[in-house]
Amino acid sequence: MAVDDKTLTTEDNRAFEAGLDALEMPALLPRPGPGVVFVRSVLPPLVAVVAFIGLWQLAYSVELKPSYALPSPRDVLQTFSQTVRDGRAVDAISISVSRGALGFVASLAVGTVLGLAMWRSRWLRAALGPFVSGLQSLPSVAWVPAAIIWFGLSDAAIYAVVLLGAVPSIANGLLAGFDQVPPLLDKVGRVLGLSTVGRIRHVLLPAALPGYLAGLKQGWAFSWRSLMAAELITYSPALGIGLGQQLNIGRELNAMDLVIASIVLILLVGVAIELLVFAPLERRILRARGLTIARSR
Repeated sequence: MAVDDKTLTTEDNRAFEAGLDALEMPALLPRPGPGVVFVRSVLPPLVAVVAFIGLWQLAYSVELKPSYALPSPRDVLQTFSQTVRDGRAVDAISISVSRGALGFVASLAVGTVLGLAMWRSRWLRAALGPFVSGLQSLPSVAWVPAAIIWFGLSDAAIYAVVLLGAVPSIANGLLAGFDQVPPLLDKVGRVLGLSTVGRIRHVLLPAALPGYLAGLKQGWAFSWRSLMAAELITYSPALGIGLGQQLNIGRELNAMDLVIASIVLILLVGVAIELLVFAPLERRILRARGLTIARSR
């Protein structure tokens, strides 16, 4: 039986397209069970924590430092538990996280506008780019004395330090994301008749989102570090007691167990924000762009 050439060509094209689709689609692997997830994700940090506590206990047992300078893990755990029971830990976390969130939102708005302005104007980027990068490498604690002189012992001084610490990272992250966008995408937006705002909103910003997100993560890290530095120095009963101020109280009382407990709380909040906010957002964005690879082992 004769086969129509046109039908054969159509079937070949469909087979070819199906093969391309199969190549583009990632391999669908079965979701790992709870035991595999525990071994891969939960067990390694647990082992690291246990090993660290073991070394800490060993250093305490051999009296590497006096007990007032290096308390035992048990003493720190008791102090940590006491701050949780009496509400000091919850209050300090609430104050610091609310400050950090508000400061980060303000930094996000200012850093995004600054990054867009520097992207739009080569002259502005040439004029401000070196200073923005220099501010990014400047330790945040350097701004605390100036902020206190400008605003006194107030929340404004704390937020000023947070802004100066986080804005450069967000602006540079947005610029890096835009620099990685193929120029062809911007030309397509122009051909479609999109305005500058339309191209930024519908074409450039979505394409630059992975780099922008990296800048946001770094901006939050700088924001949190800047906040702790500001709270550590701008101590006043009228401001409330955040985590940094609780850390400073431990230093003034020469209570190393409270100092270490406060450091642990600061670390736990930073890890929680990363795991609960930025890590899921990053996975979602990368998966939507086909930038994640399913692991078979």
